[in-house]
Parts: sequence; structure tokens; C-alpha cells
Amino acid sequence: MSTYVDVILPLPLKQLFTYAVSEQEVDEIQLGMRLAVPFGKTKVYTGLAVQLHNQKPLHYEVKPIEQILDEAPLVTKNQLQFWKWIADYYMCSLGEVMKTALPNALLLESETLIEWNKETEIEPEALDDEEFLLYEALQKQNALKIHEVMQILDKKTVLPVVKRMAEKGILILNQELNTKYKPKLKKYIRLTEAYSTEKALPDLLEQLSSTPKQKEALLKYFSFSAKTKKPITTKDLSEKADVSTSVVKALIKKEIFEEYQIKQDRIDFAIAKTRAAFQLSEAQQTAMQQIEESFETKEVCLLHGVTSSGKTEIYIQLIEKVLQQGKQVLFLLPEIALTTQLIKRLQAFFGEEVLVFHSKYSQNERVEVYRHVLQQSKGKIVIGARSSLFLPFSNLGLIIVDEAHESSFKQYDPAPRYHARDAAIVLASFFKTKTLLGSATPSLESLTNVKDQKYGYVRLDKRFGNVQPPKIELVDIKELSRKKQTTGHFTKPLLSALEKCIEDGKQAILFQNRRGFSPILECKTCGHSPQCPSCDVSLTYHKHNNSLRCHYCGYSMAMQTKCLACSSPDISTKGFGTEQVETELQELYPEWRIQRMDHDTTRRKHAYDRIISSFENHEVDVLIGTQMLTKGLDFRNVDLVGVMNADSLLNFPDFRAYERCFQLLVQVAGRAGRTEEQGLVLIQTYNPYHQILQQVTTNNFKLMFKEQMYERKNYAFPPYFRLIKFTLKGRDYNRINEASDWLASYLKQSFGKQVLGPEFPPVARIKNKYHKNIQLKIAPKQSVIKSKKIVQKALNSFEAVGQFRSIRVVVNVDPY
Repeated sequence: MSTYVDVILPLPLKQLFTYAVSEQEVDEIQLGMRLAVPFGKTKVYTGLAVQLHNQKPLHYEVKPIEQILDEAPLVTKNQLQFWKWIADYYMCSLGEVMKTALPNALLLESETLIEWNKETEIEPEALDDEEFLLYEALQKQNALKIHEVMQILDKKTVLPVVKRMAEKGILILNQELNTKYKPKLKKYIRLTEAYSTEKALPDLLEQLSSTPKQKEALLKYFSFSAKTKKPITTKDLSEKADVSTSVVKALIKKEIFEEYQIKQDRIDFAIAKTRAAFQLSEAQQTAMQQIEESFETKEVCLLHGVTSSGKTEIYIQLIEKVLQQGKQVLFLLPEIALTTQLIKRLQAFFGEEVLVFHSKYSQNERVEVYRHVLQQSKGKIVIGARSSLFLPFSNLGLIIVDEAHESSFKQYDPAPRYHARDAAIVLASFFKTKTLLGSATPSLESLTNVKDQKYGYVRLDKRFGNVQPPKIELVDIKELSRKKQTTGHFTKPLLSALEKCIEDGKQAILFQNRRGFSPILECKTCGHSPQCPSCDVSLTYHKHNNSLRCHYCGYSMAMQTKCLACSSPDISTKGFGTEQVETELQELYPEWRIQRMDHDTTRRKHAYDRIISSFENHEVDVLIGTQMLTKGLDFRNVDLVGVMNADSLLNFPDFRAYERCFQLLVQVAGRAGRTEEQGLVLIQTYNPYHQILQQVTTNNFKLMFKEQMYERKNYAFPPYFRLIKFTLKGRDYNRINEASDWLASYLKQSFGKQVLGPEFPPVARIKNKYHKNIQLKIAPKQSVIKSKKIVQKALNSFEAVGQFRSIRVVVNVDPY
């Protein structure tokens, strides 16, 4: 009886594909192994084996697998179960989940190789122009890849030519698998086998008597080898034993030394513990006991601790208890910037038990971390951003989600569009373990779950060491502008506070939630503003490279000296970003050491490390940045935090805008005064009497929660209603309107007034594609599973309409 295997392909396909397996391969294949499988006419992909069976597919011809890529499963049963939940809940395909879950270096792909068939005799005169060009190229090299053929023929559609020549028997098509992961190999030196015995050494020294430098190098090698008892590199001999590299090369040439390679980890595990256990304060001890008691009856506990209340110390104690049981811990953080400080703190307590996983790691580094987690060979604590949820844990004992309210935990593009906080709770349930959510400003959803007694709740309402919370003041920009008490974008109270702070030897943080120099460049004569040709947004001016850049698609152009519409030289900038704040402050105080931390300055792998370390070491007086510096960072010497403009956070078209504004401002305020002296927070605004800003100054979380919950209930928003957002994307304006109207009408037949839209978003065109949104609200007593089945039926019907084939529908479950 024939055997078949169902395979997940890393493509947005709705179903698994089945391949034939030989008798020999049946015994070798295990579920969770990678297989190289053919798909389409010319491609080979990495598939994942999920089921062996004897049922032949009815609707397509079964192809055999090309090869088995693993000796042992790369994906665990729990992982596959988690992938299926993600695909079902967030309405995407298993292939899309696989592409996100596995590091790219493990997803091998093939290149079609074109070779000349030497057995076929052909007259060059019988070939047409394109065929002759390929003939000439293949006389000079043995094989060509498809992209090389495109360059030779100077066209994109080359497959018809290749296929035509293959059918004539002129060409042979082969597949070459590109192995993306390359282990890091380090070169070492040792004595060759002929001289490795003690008997051979006297003869060897005699042989080298005519070359004293080489003889001395050999003796130093023996001495250094006896001292270190580790493999030795040429660099080691050169730097630590004072041996010239040219002498070592001469010994290699004489075949006295030989070079050999050892596979090495890219991640440094040579980290020693530097701190012993510490004593928790009374408040922390109480919180710790309450968390443990909560875990006895509930799967999830919310730790609501004010900024600087010592939540990390509680995390460390909990981690220690889990490690004593021999289990793994996952520590999720919303921003890579936050991992920088936390890694150092955890490494101080747990040494080489700490592994880190995030997008700034190279592909090869990610593969190594993945394998360490799978084999449990190194590091039982994984710190990472949301993607670390997909690592192959086999013995997970605890998940900690720090800053659990953060919107950065939500993945927006590409699919799966999951929320790491919610997915972490589901992942923990597969391991029958617990999840701890930590936050100074919990989300309304988490607090609703506490209210409904789904989560446990522990409160830490005092700062560690009874440090006073910072004093928060609102500064009225409008009033001070009228009195001419502003310099650029700085008001007089903020500049005075900055001067006093720096004079006292303290540090300051300035927050502006927009990068770049200025968001709008405007002509004062005709009012024209340069727009992105591919998106419906104005270009942002970046002073450091004197360019205008689109933050949506990356389009850039040189800064204009005159208006593109009327050629007037009278152009000026409007609005401001972090770069302009930095420039203005540096002009006012040239002697101050000012650093900027935003997306532009943290593109490189170690940029976060460098900026945060220099600020911690007091090499920087003022740190200016976007929201990446507002949460979770612990700077002991910061006395002042300035918010340049709070209004941009409030005036945002999102039902969560007020909640997010409150969370962000409380978090940024929490960076100030984390030691004995009380810190100061100055919030510049045109609207100082706004309810949210008033609540921030008094840290009145309860009032904010009460008001926002009332609004959400009135307008049928989460946590009372569930949301599914549909974004239709297409290049044709009229067709996108027709398609969105059709889909909205179909959904309204089942859901009625619960369907909102279709509406164009504030930025209606991105990368030359029009976007149109439809929003579905699912009532509390309505079945989410049944609703999703109706939605899936609507999407299947939509895809069947021929004229809408060019329209892509993006489904986003729990979109905010």
C-alpha cells in the first residue's frame, strides 16, 4: 500500500499538500521534520511533515518528495498545535504561520539551474536570437540560474524561451537547493599527526635548529598549550605568546602545523554570574506570595505595579523557582530597546542560562538560538520580542509578559496578525503552565478579565524604597506663546528646568512621538507641499542627510531649495520631530552632550546597546527619543522628563487614543526620579484642561478606567465587543469601491448594523495601492466561532467573483 505525507508549505495556501513517500523514506520521516518538496513547475520549497497516511488525493497528481532535510524533528507537537490555533483564531493559513515561526535560514528554496545538453547535436544557425544568446552564454559557463538568464536576455519573462529549448532537448533543467544556514567555523592550529607523538619531538627540534625563530615559536606553542588546555588560534599565539603570524605560516607550509576548523556559537555564552540573591522588600514579598496564591486557582495573574515599584526583582525570584524545577521560562518584551537593560540584569543573576531572540539578530544567530531551545542544550531563559513565542519549547514552566498593555505586542504585517499577549496565554495553556502579565498601566481588556475573575490580580502601589513618584506639571504652550515665552519648540519653564537639571549633574529625557526633522515642507507662496508619488502622505524632512522621505514606503528625494509647483524659494517646514528637537537644543546649548534614540538612529544591530550604555554611563546629558525610550528602561540619574507635545497623542483617529495617551505619558513620567530625589515631569500642551492630561497629573488610573469603559460600552467597542477589520487593497480606485461595497453588503446580510463601512482610512493610498476598510463588531453573546465561519464563507464568495481577482483582502482579528 502506498504511503503519503501531508506537508505545510511556507505559502499563503488554504490547504496542506500531499506527496508520495517511498518505503525507505517512511521509516525515516517523523512529524515535524522538514522535507524538500516540488511545488509549481520549477520550484522546490521546504515543507513540514505533519501527517503520514495511505489516502491518495483525488484532484491532483501526487509528486514524490525530493529529500528529507532533518535527522530529527525541527518542530514539536506543541508548536504545531499552537500554529493551528494561531491560524484558526487570526484567520490565516498554516503556511503564513510557518513562515513567521521558522527562521528564514531554515526555509530552504531552490533555484532552477539551466545546463546545456551535450548529447543533443544542434546547429547554432537553427537557433533564434534569444536561443543563440543562451547558447553563447552556456559555452562559457556550465550552468545558469533563472535571474542570470533574465540579465542575458534583458527581459523578465524568460520561462517560455527556456521551456521551448528544454522541449527541443537542447537544455536540461535542474533544481539546486540553497542552504541558507551556515554554521560559524573558527580556524585553529595543531601539530600534524607525524609530529604529535613525544618520540618525534627531539627530531623536530633538531630539524628546526637552523631556523631559531620557528624553533622558538614551537616552544612557545607547547608552553601556551599546556597553560590554556584549549584549542589555539594563530591570533592567540600572535597576541598572547608574541609569535609572528609569518612564522606560523612557515610552520604550516613545512607541514609541522596544520589548520583545522571547529563549529562555534555566534552567541557568546561565556557569561558569569556577578550578583548573588537579594532580599525583597516587604511590599514585594507580599506581592510575590499573592502571585503564587493566585496561580493555585488561576492560569493568568496581572501584576499592576507603578513605575519603579520593583517588578523585575519579583520576576527574577519567580524565574529562579522555575529553573530549580528544570523548566524553561519565556520573558516577553514589547521593544528590542527594553531587552538591552534586562539582559544585563538577568545575566547578572543567571549567567549563561539567558538566551535572547529578536529581529536585530542575524538569520544564522536566530537558527542557533532556535536549536538551543529545541535541544535544551543552552539557556533555559528566553528573553525576546513577540516572535520568540514561536520557539520550540518542550518544557515551558512560566511565561512573563512585561509591559503587557503595549500595542507593540500586536503584529500588523505580514500575517499572522497575532497579539503576543493573548497568544502567550494560549501557549502557556498547551504546557499547562502559568502566565504573569506585568504593567504599570494595564489595558482595559486585562482589567476587565480581572473584574470577571478570569485573571488573578496583585497591586504594587509604592515605588521601591518608598521613593516619591515624580511631580507632573502641564505647561500651556498657547498661553506662553502669547506672552512670547517660547524659544523654538521649547517653553521657558522647560528650558529653565533643563538648565537646573544639567547644572545639578543630573540627566534629562525629552519625548516627541515623531521622528525626522519636520513632517511637512510647505511653500509660503502657493501652499504646495511635496507629496509621496506612491502614498497619500506628505514627505517628512530629515536634516541629517538633507532628504525628504516617506515613512510608509521609503521613497526619498533630495531636499528642495525652491517650490516644485511655483519655483518660489520661500519654503518652510511645519511641525517637528525628534531631529528638530535635537538641532534646536544643540544650538541653544552647544556644550551639552545630546543623543537621539529613534528608528533612524537604531537601525544597526548594536545601536540600542550603544545609546543606552552611553546614557547609563552619564556620557550623555539629554536623551531625545520617540516612544521606544518611554517604557521599562531604568535610568538612575534622570531627574527631568519633558514631553514636547502631548496633543499629537490625543488627536488620533483611534478609539484607544485616550487610553494609549494616558499609558504613554504615565510610562514616560516613570523614567524620572527613580532614586531618593523627587523627579519632575513637564508636559507641553495646547490643551492643559483636557480630562486625560488632568488624570495623568494626578495619576488617577481608576477615573480614566471608569470613563473609558463607559465610552466603550456606549459605542460598542472592546472589551465589550470583538472586532474584525477587513482592509481591501488594489490599484484601481473604482474597482476597490465596487469590491468593498460588495463585501460590506454580503456581511450586512448576516450581521446587519454590526458592519461599519466601507470607509477610506486617513492614509488611503500606500505604495500605489488604495486601501478601504470594513469593520465587523461581534456582540458579547454572539459566538465568535460561528461569526468567523460566516466571514470565511463571505471571503470565499468574494474570491469567486472574477472582476475582484486583483483585490487583496487583509483580515485582522482584534485589530487594535
